[in-house]
Amino acid sequence: CSETIMSKAITEEAKKTVGKKSIAMEAFATALKQIPSIIADNAGLDSAELITHLEAEHYKGNSKAGIDVFTGGVGNVEKLGITESFKVKRQVLLSASEAAEMILRVDEVIRCAPRKR
Repeated sequence: CSETIMSKAITEEAKKTVGKKSIAMEAFATALKQIPSIIADNAGLDSAELITHLEAEHYKGNSKAGIDVFTGGVGNVEKLGITESFKVKRQVLLSASEAAEMILRVDEVIRCAPRKR
């Protein structure tokens, strides 16, 4: 799952970043980790166990590791014939982050104290 690799990269970059940006980056990385977890849950697998194995494989440098829903383990996605469209994946991530940003902006506007007149 490419989301785990992206999450790892964002977490590493967040450690180098100071301030509130770091907190936001870590939250985004955590959200990305939820995608493979949801896939595992939907397949009826033990997501907690499976995700820890998947992350361990990715930290070892095995970027082709992914969830094998047939065996309930981690497998080589290239050998399993699993491919992801880069354009679709990019658009999904852009749309999700834009939606989250818009919600945060609206939330901040609602919380702001009224201006004195």
